[in-house]
Amino acid sequence: MAVQLQRRTFTVTDYHRMLEAGILTEDDRVELLCGEIIAMAPIGSKHWAIVFRLHRLLQAALASRAHVVAQSSVRLSEDSEPEPDIGVFYPKADDYYSGLPTPADTHLLVEVADTTILYDREVKVPLYGKAGVPETWLVDLQARRVEVYTEPSPNGYRHVQFAYPSDAIAPATFPDVTVSVADIL
Repeated sequence: MAVQLQRRTFTVTDYHRMLEAGILTEDDRVELLCGEIIAMAPIGSKHWAIVFRLHRLLQAALASRAHVVAQSSVRLSEDSEPEPDIGVFYPKADDYYSGLPTPADTHLLVEVADTTILYDREVKVPLYGKAGVPETWLVDLQARRVEVYTEPSPNGYRHVQFAYPSDAIAPATFPDVTVSVADIL
């Protein structure tokens, strides 16, 4: 007779209680996606450099117009709190002291992927679209391109555009801020 195993899923509240109790620490490389605590892949030097470079480029261009944050949480729902590599958020007087950014606070999320490209493309990006994040960039280090996802819907994003090193891209909410894909990669 086969035993039916059940998964235990968690809410964002449960997740934060685990942090407060010391079960999880800020040093643990985990994120909460769809109620499951997922171990994040280690960050390699290429990944780190691209995140640093992109943060610097966007911060310089948007300094007075948006908060540009590297590797910080965003609360998508009651059961998902991922840590995108870059988040571009609406300015808030308390700098989000009162609560983490949500999709309504978000201009753009960016994921940088090397070994996790399929997971990011098939799980995280659609989750951002379903939550209503207006735009997500997926920097694919293997293919040397940026995938630009727009038009969020209950099924993920309706539109994807591919940008290569000879192209420039701009966040939809800041069309005057262009970034060369070659400068990212």
